[in-house]
Amino acid sequence: MNTTQSSLTSRREFLKSSSTAAFAGAIAAPHFFTSSSHAASPGETLKVGLIGCGGRGTGAAAQALKADSNVELFAVGDVFERALSGSIKAVAAEAGADKVKVKPENMFVGLDAYRKVINSGVDVVLLASPPGFRPVHLRAAVEAGKHIFCEKPMATDAPGVRSVIESVRIAKERSLALVAGFCWRYDYPLRELFKRIHEGQIGDVRAIYGTYLTGPVKPMPPASSRKEGITDLEWMIRNWYNFNWLGGDGFVEQAVHTCDWLAWVMKDVPPVSCTAVGGRQIPVQGGNIYDHIEANYVWADGTLGFLSQRQIAGCFSENHLTVIGSKGTAHIDSRGASIAGDNAWRYQGEKPSMYQVEHNELFASIRSGKPINDGDRMAKSTLLGIMGRNAAYTGQQLTWDMILNSQQVLVPDIKDWDTKFEPEPLAMPGRTKFI
Repeated sequence: MNTTQSSLTSRREFLKSSSTAAFAGAIAAPHFFTSSSHAASPGETLKVGLIGCGGRGTGAAAQALKADSNVELFAVGDVFERALSGSIKAVAAEAGADKVKVKPENMFVGLDAYRKVINSGVDVVLLASPPGFRPVHLRAAVEAGKHIFCEKPMATDAPGVRSVIESVRIAKERSLALVAGFCWRYDYPLRELFKRIHEGQIGDVRAIYGTYLTGPVKPMPPASSRKEGITDLEWMIRNWYNFNWLGGDGFVEQAVHTCDWLAWVMKDVPPVSCTAVGGRQIPVQGGNIYDHIEANYVWADGTLGFLSQRQIAGCFSENHLTVIGSKGTAHIDSRGASIAGDNAWRYQGEKPSMYQVEHNELFASIRSGKPINDGDRMAKSTLLGIMGRNAAYTGQQLTWDMILNSQQVLVPDIKDWDTKFEPEPLAMPGRTKFI
């Protein structure tokens, strides 16, 4: 393992360059490309770099290679060496060994692996490391002029989101493609459903109810399993899902997909306020995330949004959405996308993999010189998740302006594996303060 000093950009540096005022304007107004984009010719090989070689990153790399006839995996990077070879083998098995051209000198390990991948000569980078690192990785990629696939969520705290929106602005100025890992936006049935909602097929939207009820994603292992010599930072990164600075909490890391559904219904207009309840029902040793949160959002037009999230083993599981309108009800459930009421409808068209579609459209946009940029909505949906989590953590009613201006920085400045950092204790509503 490479444990040399990291070249991670200081969070304080990029937070200074991402003022709240600038972010507020950026998130409220549309952006336009300020320079002409340059299409990649069909004969030009697009080199892909993967940052974060876990399951999601490996899947994204395989989908990227299948999205275009002239693309290759050129470089990979991860903080842990063991992840590299397994990821490369899995990508080759899924997408074809002929498209995997990763030489040993382009396999990078360590806290600074992301920067080495970006500077290796790649054209497209796939960002799939733990979300706490996403703002730094995204900024480095856009500053280097790379096209980007950026997994969700895009940050774990509000200052990180402000950095993301500044990176989005830079990407637009440089005509860089930026596709978000909010994969449902690329799902054919849901695209058709939301189009019909927006066209008024269920009338005026009155209320939205979403669920993300599942089991634990990456359970926290017992402290006794920690091997001798592992630093506190390494232990946290190996168990990143269980620390809110790295994963954001289950509400932000997983249920953010459902947050994105709520935002999509409302045409990405943010809510004015949120209250929430939550806690840790099943005790664990280590980690500082809740295992359940229920959030209640209110929009300026009176629309109400409710989102129930739980990650506890042995419980009922469900990932649904119900949109109640004045003339009908829209549903996303195990049977697909449908509308009940005056204008009943059920999706009957083709259903390609949404994971593949997002990469197909990413690479097609690069080839055409008309790069996709999902940045504005991906920042809003991420902040919507953080808003719900922080409302649950503090027990307070939060407004959009409050969360937009939050100064709470969860992610530390990381220099090397010996960086000392004490994560916040498990939140206690009524005692944990909003910052």
